[in-house]
Amino acid sequence: MRTIRFLSFLFPALISLHVSIAQTLLPATSPNLAQQAMIKRGYGMFIHFGVNTFTDMEWSDGSIPVEKYNPSQLDPEQWVRTAKEAGFRYVLLITKHHDGFCLWDSKYTTYDVASSPVKTDVVKAVSDACKKYGIQFAVYYSLWDRHEASYKDKDPQVYINYMLNQLTELFTNYGSICELWLDGGWDRKPEQWGVDQIYKLVKKYSPACAVSVNHTIVNEEGKRKFTPPADMTVDNKYYFQYFPSDFRLWDPKLANKADKKQYLHEGKSYYLPFEHTLCLSHRWNWFQKSMNLPVREADELEELFYWCTDNQNSLVINVPPDQTGRIREYEANAVIELGNRLGITAGKPLPRNGRFISLLQPATATSTWPDNDNRYDAAKLTDGNLDSRWASKDTLATIEIALNPAQSFNKISIFEYKDTKELPDGFSQVRLPRIQEYSVDAWLNGQWQTVYLGQEPMGDCKVIRLVRSYRSSKLRLRITKASAPPSIYEIHVIDRGNRK
Repeated sequence: MRTIRFLSFLFPALISLHVSIAQTLLPATSPNLAQQAMIKRGYGMFIHFGVNTFTDMEWSDGSIPVEKYNPSQLDPEQWVRTAKEAGFRYVLLITKHHDGFCLWDSKYTTYDVASSPVKTDVVKAVSDACKKYGIQFAVYYSLWDRHEASYKDKDPQVYINYMLNQLTELFTNYGSICELWLDGGWDRKPEQWGVDQIYKLVKKYSPACAVSVNHTIVNEEGKRKFTPPADMTVDNKYYFQYFPSDFRLWDPKLANKADKKQYLHEGKSYYLPFEHTLCLSHRWNWFQKSMNLPVREADELEELFYWCTDNQNSLVINVPPDQTGRIREYEANAVIELGNRLGITAGKPLPRNGRFISLLQPATATSTWPDNDNRYDAAKLTDGNLDSRWASKDTLATIEIALNPAQSFNKISIFEYKDTKELPDGFSQVRLPRIQEYSVDAWLNGQWQTVYLGQEPMGDCKVIRLVRSYRSSKLRLRITKASAPPSIYEIHVIDRGNRK
């Protein structure tokens, strides 16, 4: 009887120990429990809000007076309620950006909400709302603090202790935190940030929390040489810059369709999923601006959702509150519409796009921009890489993609490269289409037949949903009017089955 009682006492302890160990990064070829939970969440709402919101700035240097932070209708519950209605599984809140302004009452600085005209502890308000609406809570914290005096101390440990103190506040006062997103590491050498100390502290208080630092991976161990995530298509070729990290970040880059998961540190291989970050805004602004800005088109958001949540990766979309302290209604409507369009259902896996029958299929073009290394050739149209692109040397051009005639398709998506105009803040941009008119043709019954005719600008992502399913040995895009030599990132020919 004593043995049974002893085992009944020991077994839960062993399970607890196993869970704790399993959620700390270890060499592996499959996701641990913390990574599994992250993959299952899959879809979160990023919230940039702080002193920058009140200055129309993206980055500031810590010198903006704390009095500038003065939301007139602060409503963090509205943020989280919007996230819930839109189908997001977690909220990722900026608790402190590079300016050092804290959205909670920190004992270690006066540059925080407690010293501002509106003293609401925003971290607490968001955490409480997440509990109310059944959404998980995640936090962003900038390593780089341009306000804090100890940051300039010659001994890096002095500032590391400051960060550890603030992170202890966050991880002991605000309930369960599912993710820690660290940023700003470029201002010092990786080893000077104490990432190992931060990781240990986080796992002490929240073993299930997934931790990462922006620009996680490099080409060579100990050197800051980078390869974009879209080119990381080989396992065990790239190395940790910040170790340990539970997942990869490279804001705002996109992973390849053939994204790989094995990365090296000191001769050992670790499994790492990727978390994508996108702006809802068409202008790529993170902090909200005083003027209303357009949101991305629904088709583009839908296709990017599918792309970014595929292959055991995840996505956060930034939906920033404005100077009133509320998310603007038209932006809230946009993400709620996206969730409805996708058919996201609580408790069920995230929806998928369908079968890509054009991926890695041969492609040809009547015109290609001259380049000695084939950087803009037609093969880029089907390579699964949204960073690479085909470019034409002529204003008009025709593209052909070979297909397996045994495979049906009923959807086509086209990601156009657009001219960009950088705006004065150094981050935002306006994108202008080149392709004005075009047709999509399928080889049917021994001849080309037009299945879609486009007579307006293509846009960032044109999605063509066909009411019929087709089988064809090849597909053709004819660009019949363009304002400049056209260029396209990807053309996807997709079988959605019976889904529209």
